[in-house]
Amino acid sequence: MESVSIDPQDFRRVLGRFPTGVTVVTANASGGPIGVAIGSFASISLDPPLVGFFLGNQSGSGAAIQEAGHFCVNVLAADQIELCGVMASRGDDKFEGVDHHPSPVTGAPVFGGIMAAIDCKLHSVVEAGDHNLIVGAVQHLEGSDLTDPMVFFGGNYGTFGPTA
Repeated sequence: MESVSIDPQDFRRVLGRFPTGVTVVTANASGGPIGVAIGSFASISLDPPLVGFFLGNQSGSGAAIQEAGHFCVNVLAADQIELCGVMASRGDDKFEGVDHHPSPVTGAPVFGGIMAAIDCKLHSVVEAGDHNLIVGAVQHLEGSDLTDPMVFFGGNYGTFGPTA
C-alpha cells in the first residue's frame, strides 16, 4: 500500500467534526481497578454479540485490560463530565470516592448514574496502526431510562436531549 502524508493536526481537526459518545472502560487488573475514557466505542456484531474500542498500542490501560481478560463499558450521561475528567487523567487512584459497584459477570467497575453498562470478556485484540482494536464478547447488558448522553464534538463535551 502506498504511503500517504497526512498532517496529524489536520487529521485530528477533520475527524473532530464527527460527534462520538463518551464511555469509560473499566477492568480489574492485578494492580487494582482501572478506568479509561474512550470516545471510539462501537457495536461490532449481533451474532455473536461483540463490541469494541480503540486504545493507543502503548497504553498501560490496554495492557491491563488484556491481562485482566475482561472489561466493562460505562456509557456516560451528560452530567458526568467530572467523572470523565477523572478517568481521562493519569491519577493514581481514580476510583477513590467514586460511586461504583462490580459488574455481575466479570466484576469490573460499574459507575452509578450511567446510561448503560456492557460487561465483556476479552474476545480479541487487533493491531491497527498506532492503536489496538480491543474486542469484547458481551456477557451482560444493562441500560437506564436517562435521555441525555454525553457527547464529544470538536474538542468539547456536550449533550443533546430528546426533541419533543
